[in-house]
Amino acid sequence: MKKSSVFAAMLLILAACNQPNKSATQESNVNPPKETAKEVVGRKNFGAQRPLITPQPCIMIATYDKDQVPNVMMAAWGGQRESNTIEFNLSSHKTTDNIRLKKAFTISFATEDDIAQSDYFGIESANRVPDKVARAGFTATPSPNVDAPIIDQYKVVLECRLVKFEEDEYGGGHVIGEIVNWSADPSVLNEEGVVDITKLKPIVYDSTTASYRALGEVVGQAWQSGKIYQ
Repeated sequence: MKKSSVFAAMLLILAACNQPNKSATQESNVNPPKETAKEVVGRKNFGAQRPLITPQPCIMIATYDKDQVPNVMMAAWGGQRESNTIEFNLSSHKTTDNIRLKKAFTISFATEDDIAQSDYFGIESANRVPDKVARAGFTATPSPNVDAPIIDQYKVVLECRLVKFEEDEYGGGHVIGEIVNWSADPSVLNEEGVVDITKLKPIVYDSTTASYRALGEVVGQAWQSGKIYQ
């Protein structure tokens, strides 16, 4: 089955971290009491709880700790910020500690071929199982560009240096990274030498059903389909 070649269109930009050390007065001004939303007539209304922000990319963040032990976690709240930057929100994790320490990380994407391992990386903490990468049967190679691991089993990797870490009051924060290099395994390239989404088979996270979904068929061409209205 053909897969969509516009995977980047699904990468969603997330924002707005909480700012620490605000007084109660300041907080009340910034976050006034929420009013009950008015229902939209003719539709099923859900309020503000668990909003659907389309399927989200399953971002795999790889880091080193102080002993160069590799760690990987899955994050869904993230995406492309500018042409060469990526951002995501994290709560307090081993990953956030490692990013603060190393000022670097790599990004890959979960695929249909590694759902079990990728999901494991999302539900198991390296604080409890430091060798969880090895336990999943995965291996790591040091990035030649940043102080972070490249997970060998992931076919695409973005090597990133930390640009900004906007801390929140809970030990996590909003991370912005600059992509200094990205590479792909030859097995996921087409005849023109570019990544073929059909071969990569990335999955996305469906927040409405807490499930992983495969990408669908190509249904249009970016910057072309709308020309019928010009």
